[in-house]
Amino acid sequence: MFEISTEMVIRLISEQFPQWAGLDIRPVSRSGHDNRTFHLGGEMTVRLPSGQDYVPQIEKEAKWLPFLSRHLSLPISHPIAQGKPTPYYPFPWSINRYLKGEPLTEISVCDQSRIAEELAAFLRELQRIPTEGAPAAGAHNFYRGASPDVYGGQVEDSLRELKSVLPADKIWEIWKQAISSRWDKPPVWLHGDIAPGNLLVHNGGLCGVIDFGIMGVGDPACDYAMAWTYFNGKSRKIFLQGLDSDTINRARGWALWKALLTYHAPDAPVADNAQYTVRVIIEEYDAKMKENVR
Repeated sequence: MFEISTEMVIRLISEQFPQWAGLDIRPVSRSGHDNRTFHLGGEMTVRLPSGQDYVPQIEKEAKWLPFLSRHLSLPISHPIAQGKPTPYYPFPWSINRYLKGEPLTEISVCDQSRIAEELAAFLRELQRIPTEGAPAAGAHNFYRGASPDVYGGQVEDSLRELKSVLPADKIWEIWKQAISSRWDKPPVWLHGDIAPGNLLVHNGGLCGVIDFGIMGVGDPACDYAMAWTYFNGKSRKIFLQGLDSDTINRARGWALWKALLTYHAPDAPVADNAQYTVRVIIEEYDAKMKENVR
């Protein structure tokens, strides 16, 4: 992971975009893992990959976000300029238009049902956009758009490590159901990282979507993992409404994989959310089993 400081960003802007050198530069309140983000004045942000693995994200965003934005009702990330690698920062980087709104992670109380409905509508809109020439699932986006069983080995390893604290046999059944089907329709666009930190809210409603670095085309199931990582029972149903059961199972698999992988993460909020996610998935499974017995 490459260390990126405010001083480094100030130097990059001064050398490559001197017209903006006088603007205030400061880190955003919650930066991502793959990229570090800084405010550039009040209307722009600077986005820098934290390692070589994340460079394709900058390149994809520059190519595809202007195209996607023309087909979407909600504002999304929009690149303004692309910076060049230097001896002290060896990756391409970008300057983007700043989107106003509060990340959903920073909204303590909201109408989950409204967010679920608006987010589901956004994803349907995204999935209708033409995909000709678009990037298929692969290493560039950590296989979002492929089947969740691409990470089956990690699930097995995690269950072995967690068998003393979790009902491993039950979770394995849930996982097998998740990987028992494949997306058999033409590939569609997917965001790849639909999560509260990438959703902007204003006046109680969704007002923007950011961080498209692992976008691609393929199976959209990964974009619905937030059904279990964030939404409650009622809003979960709203968010998943209209999806076939196989896609819902694969979406649950994506949520389960990441939660198992981060169940004991050193970052407490990450571990808390992982444990919440696993608990919700198990409770849902148990309720379904009870219903089948009746």
